[in-house]
Amino acid sequence: MTTAIEINKPEPILSEKPKERFDSNSDIALTIKALEAGKQVLITVLYSNGLLLLKALQTHLKSKFTNESYQEQREYRSAYQKLSNLILIEVVAKQLAVKKAPSIGWLDQFYPESGSFLLPFPQVQGLNSAWQWNQKGVSIPVLRNKLHPYYGTYFPTRFDHLTLFDNWLKRYEGPKKSAIDVGVGSGILSLQLVKYGFQKVFATDTNPNAIVGLREFMGDTKLSRKIELDFGHLFGAWKKQTELIVFNPPWLPESKNMDENEKAMHYNDTLFPDFFTGAKERLLPEGKLLLIFSNLGQITNLTKDHPIEKELAEGGRFQLERCFKKKVKAASEKTKRNQHWRSSEEVELWVLTHQ
Repeated sequence: MTTAIEINKPEPILSEKPKERFDSNSDIALTIKALEAGKQVLITVLYSNGLLLLKALQTHLKSKFTNESYQEQREYRSAYQKLSNLILIEVVAKQLAVKKAPSIGWLDQFYPESGSFLLPFPQVQGLNSAWQWNQKGVSIPVLRNKLHPYYGTYFPTRFDHLTLFDNWLKRYEGPKKSAIDVGVGSGILSLQLVKYGFQKVFATDTNPNAIVGLREFMGDTKLSRKIELDFGHLFGAWKKQTELIVFNPPWLPESKNMDENEKAMHYNDTLFPDFFTGAKERLLPEGKLLLIFSNLGQITNLTKDHPIEKELAEGGRFQLERCFKKKVKAASEKTKRNQHWRSSEEVELWVLTHQ
């Protein structure tokens, strides 16, 4: 296993600065028309001008999309992403070239040899948020210590599914020699496994940032000897059988016309069949297979199929020991999206054994 992993980061734009400029004196309606015509717009003078334009763009698009159903919200997000990424800001000597801009440490880490270049403003926002989370840390109810998520690595803002897993681990009395965590992300499930006494966790992820970020987070501590990482799909390099396999997959099916960011949060037709095939080979005879899932796909009418139920009915590999379900908490009042389906959403912990 190599440590030389190339991380995902916003790609520098090295072309000439856009002719269209935006500051607090610019005509917002004309600027939005320019964006809709596919023209790039450069934020000038103050960092807050970028925030001003993004807010105006959101208001403009919300007047076009009814935003009631999950599908309509997805269309709105797609349109917003396309247009907002035409809004650019200049980076010079690892700093944003506008006044009153935040200092973002990732710029120094990710672009050590770059001089002057442009980045899409929403991606700079993402860099800034991720830097704040990384530096200040994020409290996760099921962990003793704060998490320091790396840029481009998903971490949850809802914890019902983690509580389900934590409660199961409290009662688990089986062997704790080793476990596999498929799709480690920011490392929460692996850290929970270590918290409850697992001697070794073998963790994988296809996101290079997850692997690099966790290696940086663990450093040369005891954790780094308990959690072993591999950059790879599903089970990666791990071939040995283990007593516990844990998987928190994407909860929604892939659909047409999705961008790369959305694809990372959705599963394709082969993910679950490939996972169950690999799990069958790696789970010890008396071992347990845990999947953390949700009924979100069904209640948002994106699919009628439940991939775990389908495997149990047709796969001939595993049988159900127990399925724990927990209603999710109501959406935060700060959430501006209409999330009426949340009242019927449940997170699920599926415990399977060999058939």
